[in-house]
Amino acid sequence: MKRNASGFTLLEVMVSLAIMAGVILTLLGSVNYHLGIIANERDNTTLTLLARTKLTEVEQAPAKGEGTFAPDHPELSWKADIVPVEMPGLQKLVIKVRRGSDGREVALVRYLPK
Repeated sequence: MKRNASGFTLLEVMVSLAIMAGVILTLLGSVNYHLGIIANERDNTTLTLLARTKLTEVEQAPAKGEGTFAPDHPELSWKADIVPVEMPGLQKLVIKVRRGSDGREVALVRYLPK
């Protein structure tokens, strides 16, 4: 008796489903990982751009100070410090922008004449 089988056996279907599940899980993990990297870079870019803006403002009249970026970014705060340096005639202006929720911080430094 000759058997003419057309189709897949249960074992073949189960193996192919296991392979596809592995591939899908790997792809989802990779996409999730890369979305996390993108969110991190977006946050770093926002902090850096706000720090550069505040550095330009404070550079015009160097002084210590602090504040927030409310109402646009109420969760972010900034702090400006003037730090003496060993070289005569220079002072160091340090601007730090910090997010209160996770403590992420960006600091920019500019050397200015006294």
